[in-house]
Amino acid sequence: MADLSLRPASFWTQANALLRKNVTYQKRNIKTNIRLISFPFILCILLVALQAFINSQLDKPSNNCGCTCRDTTGDGKCEKVCGLEYSDLDQAATCPIPNPPEWPPLLQVPAPEYRAVRTDFIPFTDLPNESCRSLGSCPATFLFTGNNQSLGKILVKNMVSTSLNINTSDAVDSLATGVAGSDTYPQTNNFLDPAFFSGVPIYNVQSQCFPNSTVSVSFLESAIPVQEEVQCVQGFSLWRNSSSEINDELYKGYRKGNPERKINEIVAAYDFLNSNGNRFNVSIWFNSTYKNDSGQTSIGLVRVPRSVNLASNAYIQFLRGPGTKIIFEFVKEMPKPGTKLRLDLSSLLGTLFFTWVILQLFPVILTSLVYEKQQKLRIMMKMHGLGDGPYWMISYAYFLLISFIYMLCFVIFGSVIGLKFFTMNDYSLQFVFYFLYINLQIALAFLAAAMFSNIKTAAVVGYICVFGTGLLGGFLFQFFIQDTSFPRGGIIAMELYPGFALYRGLYEFSQASFTGDFLGTNGMRWGDLSDSVNGMAEVMIIMFVEWFVVIFLAFYVDQVVSSGSGKSPLFFLQIFRKNTSSFRRPSLQRQDSKVFVQMEKPDVLQESEKVEQLLLEPNSSHAIVVDNIKKVYPGRDGNSAKFAVRGLSLALPRGECFGMLGPNGAGKTSFISMMIGLTKPTSGSAYVNGLDIRTQMDGIYTSMGVCPQHDLLWESLTGREHLLFYGRLKNLKGSALTQAVEESLKGVNLFNGGVADKQAGKYSGGMKRRLSVAISLIGDPKVVYMDEPSTGLDPASRNNLWNVVKRAKQDRAIILTTHSMEEAEVLCDRLGIFVDGSLQCIGNPKELKARYGGSYVFTMTTSSDHEQDVEIMVRHLSPNANKIYHISGTQKFELPKQDIRIADVFKAVENAKSRFTVFAWGLADTTLEDVFIKVARGAQAFNVLS
Repeated sequence: MADLSLRPASFWTQANALLRKNVTYQKRNIKTNIRLISFPFILCILLVALQAFINSQLDKPSNNCGCTCRDTTGDGKCEKVCGLEYSDLDQAATCPIPNPPEWPPLLQVPAPEYRAVRTDFIPFTDLPNESCRSLGSCPATFLFTGNNQSLGKILVKNMVSTSLNINTSDAVDSLATGVAGSDTYPQTNNFLDPAFFSGVPIYNVQSQCFPNSTVSVSFLESAIPVQEEVQCVQGFSLWRNSSSEINDELYKGYRKGNPERKINEIVAAYDFLNSNGNRFNVSIWFNSTYKNDSGQTSIGLVRVPRSVNLASNAYIQFLRGPGTKIIFEFVKEMPKPGTKLRLDLSSLLGTLFFTWVILQLFPVILTSLVYEKQQKLRIMMKMHGLGDGPYWMISYAYFLLISFIYMLCFVIFGSVIGLKFFTMNDYSLQFVFYFLYINLQIALAFLAAAMFSNIKTAAVVGYICVFGTGLLGGFLFQFFIQDTSFPRGGIIAMELYPGFALYRGLYEFSQASFTGDFLGTNGMRWGDLSDSVNGMAEVMIIMFVEWFVVIFLAFYVDQVVSSGSGKSPLFFLQIFRKNTSSFRRPSLQRQDSKVFVQMEKPDVLQESEKVEQLLLEPNSSHAIVVDNIKKVYPGRDGNSAKFAVRGLSLALPRGECFGMLGPNGAGKTSFISMMIGLTKPTSGSAYVNGLDIRTQMDGIYTSMGVCPQHDLLWESLTGREHLLFYGRLKNLKGSALTQAVEESLKGVNLFNGGVADKQAGKYSGGMKRRLSVAISLIGDPKVVYMDEPSTGLDPASRNNLWNVVKRAKQDRAIILTTHSMEEAEVLCDRLGIFVDGSLQCIGNPKELKARYGGSYVFTMTTSSDHEQDVEIMVRHLSPNANKIYHISGTQKFELPKQDIRIADVFKAVENAKSRFTVFAWGLADTTLEDVFIKVARGAQAFNVLS
């Protein structure tokens, strides 16, 4: 076992230890995990139940295809007949349509108030004046260009008829022969063209309009009665010198119409290119700048067939004369079966709800990391040899596995219960998206953990981010996505916030599944990422790049801020420095400190000189050498700086237990904190096995054990599991590990009665203390720090603990702080009394008592009448006696040892008993407690005077 512990644990050994600990910890938190995973399950079930309820409400006669009762056979019996002709507009959408109605092809014509006019920013004077908008008389403008202007003018003239003769017996055919248009917004199908049911007129584009040119027509289209007004609109054709001019004018003519819709002021534009009598070549700009209710652009039908027909007819008439014409009678949709009205809530509400579902992992990971930081468990693991590499790898993989299982259960369960959000979108695309985001989310949690030290604060901030992101995404960010006029760069800038990137990706999945379900097509596929409207590609690129940037920043900040005492912001430059494992020679500044040391006691000065000599030696048998170390806390709120440690020098060989005594606030814990890497010294340094605590703590940790002042334990791990974990970090394996754990448990009296396998959270304070001591000693560390190890122990446990520490002193250096003088005398080979940040004296207990305790304490209790007799007796024994206590007949005196003999004291007491009643008396040698009090009071008095 000893041979194994001499070698630091390898990377993979440390990783294995942490992984085993995390798996064990996870098993103990199975109920928490079930509650975590149940949240998306409950939400998905709620969506399914709500969707079933809504569908049941939608599946009512008022929402189904209309029906009536008819006598179809003439026998007087009523037969139910359903069809489009018996339905209102709400019912018609669910009817089967074996023979779709035929609708005249239409142009997309802007409404009168949005048609092109002359303005300050459009540099074309041939447009009509803006006053036509108030009169509703603005023409419908067409633009044209080409290599041959004269040919272009002929073709454009042929496009627009001079008049329209409506045949009331065949109004549909009459509209087909004219140039009909509408300013309504087309739907995703042509079963019921909104132009014929919107209540707004149908426009007929003519070369000239006359008064009273509005005609009212009625016709029956597929058994559907239609009543419409046909209104004449003047077609206004304007020549432009190039296609770039047309592009510029179309762009400038882009105007907002109704609150969530946009239109273009121009009906259409034509570039006849190099067309002539032998060649017809044309490019057509068509008006499709509307936006439908789903928030997606260009997923509805586009009214472009009539524009193509006009150009084709115009060229044929140019070649064959005005009598030649291609009749474009109608457009119609494909037949459809009967359907039921359904609403896919998972796609409609999934973006917001699923954002919350995925984001709730963030505070879970964040609080787990902050918990280790707040409880100082991370630094505790580090002090027992766990490197940053294994910690980051295992912790990251651990959270990634938890997140992956969480998301896998979420997607599988959502798919099993039939949510279209999952089933219609490509699973491989979903996998890549979720995998990228959970990695980015874990990296963000590591970065955020460096900014928090309190788990409650971290939890509150984390859940504020969860719900705030969802609400801002649903009620702010989504409107920017749907607003096609909003700059794309602004959208990308907002997506740099990971929560909005997640929301945008879920929004794209939602829209794809909703539209696919409505149209009967597929959801999102990999090929859809090339669509300029689809933002999934840019979101995944942003998340991928941010993942690497954030994980790098998180590791850097962790090294500078969170790893014990922290490192220099330029710590990565240390690889260019020459590393040294031997003691450094003292700097010239040590000579200045020597002047101060000379004012100290000779034993302290001697220790300082010993340190100077050791620093000059290339190798040393001393495990710990402290070189004039200081710790100063800067003053705040007008208070002066606090000197916690004032130039301490100390040398500890292997096999020695050094005890630090001192009152509360003397600086003992501050000194221990510097030695174990929790804080950095203000000046000076210390060397542990030849390694500098300022720059080489990672190397020191591999051979160090710590029993901190406060127990740093995982509440849900047992005592045995704690020792197994820390034993593995010290490179113990197999039977050696099992044996070391059992011996440690037996040594601190935690082996019997099932205590070893009880969770540490159920331990008493004394049991936790004993476990902390066992942790500090497992794995044969060469240097051990124990900060008040016996606090809270009963006498029996304390004696057992002392025996453990006594056995542990062999071949290792131990620094122990305590307030128990008995413990210090039993365990410590040497003692140092620390007062107000300074070492006042140093030596073994006998030396200190001899040096500072050169007197006996004589105590006698009599009646009050004989107090004076007692004092006379004592003065007779020693004229230099000093009364130190007096109350109700009891008096204490300090008697210098050189003034008296013990036999004389006994003789004087026997003589006194013959003269008056003596209730009690005693003669005691100076205790270590007396020495401590004397030194502490003297030092404090000196500091007050100075």
